[in-house]
Amino acid sequence: MPPKVQQKSKEQKMAAAMAGGKGKKKKWSKGKARDKVDNKVLMSKEQDERLHSEVPKMKLITVSTVVEKLKISGGVARRALRVLEEEGKIRAVLVSQSQRIYTRNIAEEEEEE
Repeated sequence: MPPKVQQKSKEQKMAAAMAGGKGKKKKWSKGKARDKVDNKVLMSKEQDERLHSEVPKMKLITVSTVVEKLKISGGVARRALRVLEEEGKIRAVLVSQSQRIYTRNIAEEEEEE
């Protein structure tokens, strides 16, 4: 049999209960901070050349992929994609209110070859 443990008196139990509420409060985390991206609002000559050379070769073309690749703002990327579509270099696959998905224009590439 284990040895007997002496129980605390009522006063000791009450004092322990009163002192227990004074622990440290939980600190809330600030959340994960995203790095601020500094995308350009005007296209440079070099970015325009990259747009016309690299983007029509991509299989999946969205506003966000162009923003990541060329480091331009979303509005500039949307207009650039619209221009490329009018020129016939890319074609729209899905057009909805919130998202436009393009792909390279394969039919045109086959005609050139």
